Amino acid sequence: MTDSSAHPAGLRVDLLTREYPPEVYGGGGVHVEYLARDLRRLSDVRVHCFGAKREEPGVTAYPEPVALAGANAALRTMGIDLEMAAGCDGTDVVHSHTWYANFAGHTAKLLYGVPHVVTTHSLEPLRPWKAEQLGGGYALSSFCERTAIEGADAIIAVSGGMKRDVLMAYPSVDPDKIRVIYNGIDTEQYAPDRGTDVIERLGIDLSRPSVVFVGRITRQKGLPYLMRACHDLPPETQIVLLAGAPDTKEIAAEVEGLAIQLRNARDEHGVIWVQEMLPKHEVVQVLTHATVFVCPSIYEPMGIVNLEAMACETAVVATATGGIPEVVADGETGLLVPIEQIPDGTGTPVDPDRFVRDLAATMTKLIEDPARAATMGLAGRRRAVEHFSWSRIAVDTLEVYRSVL
Repeated sequence: MTDSSAHPAGLRVDLLTREYPPEVYGGGGVHVEYLARDLRRLSDVRVHCFGAKREEPGVTAYPEPVALAGANAALRTMGIDLEMAAGCDGTDVVHSHTWYANFAGHTAKLLYGVPHVVTTHSLEPLRPWKAEQLGGGYALSSFCERTAIEGADAIIAVSGGMKRDVLMAYPSVDPDKIRVIYNGIDTEQYAPDRGTDVIERLGIDLSRPSVVFVGRITRQKGLPYLMRACHDLPPETQIVLLAGAPDTKEIAAEVEGLAIQLRNARDEHGVIWVQEMLPKHEVVQVLTHATVFVCPSIYEPMGIVNLEAMACETAVVATATGGIPEVVADGETGLLVPIEQIPDGTGTPVDPDRFVRDLAATMTKLIEDPARAATMGLAGRRRAVEHFSWSRIAVDTLEVYRSVL
């Protein structure tokens, strides 16, 4: 282990992640972006990520090994991880995020004799549909995650629900090793934008109430349930879907078919589907003008997107699953939709039709009561500012590092 006093900024921390700006597509990447920013004020931070070369100081990106071109995606990931582990020489602690980087963290721990901290943003045993995407590589992704979590010196769960999931999926883990530190939100970047240039460009009609969804097209996000529920919304409601990056051809085709049905059932401008990833500031403007933001996820360890909507003063309707009830204060910052789920790790509702009906009814409550929705939006902004700041998260995370040195 290296002497942390040798580093002018104190402790050297190497963050290992698949995603890092500008290549960010999910909550894990958002988490690392802001954690790295605030940790740099407290320690010597190095970031190791996948993809194209980054110009940011202290950030090293790793392309896929040429020799593994055409191999299974999980195997290519493991190849990148080995190179990332080699790049951690001289660190005091490694901190990996998601299974994509867990193997790099575990390898670095063994190679250099340094502590390995794992943040669990999701769990492979609770996402069995990933087998559709990875084929036999799902066994490899599961191996990487299980080995890292069971061998970690400390585990950070992004919610109390996530901690419970870790202990259920990996019962050999010592509960005392798990620390709950919530995801955060930059409430300066995510703040109400009353401008209308983006709204007008996308064709959103501000004279109509609107329901907005933001997320990837993946099983866990529950978009097909939402699209079925939208058939039962008041006819004047405009449905705005900022949804792209489908996991598989199968779910892409399913959502496309549901979108056609929904458009046929509503008026010409009743459904707006934006499939490309919009810049952050444009998403903020769309969220700001929404009557309701909806998160129909059937698996969500925390749901950072709910915080983003709350910070934009928008009421949230979300599934009462995972860590979501720890973020969205039911009846205060939004409304939670009850769900009974099959205990097989998929998150599938026991009664899908009932979940769809409940989702539609809950959205309708706020669509028909815009004053209540506005009050909830204001309360959501206050909650985001008071309880989910990145500066606080960075300090708590540094305490975890120090506890394992």
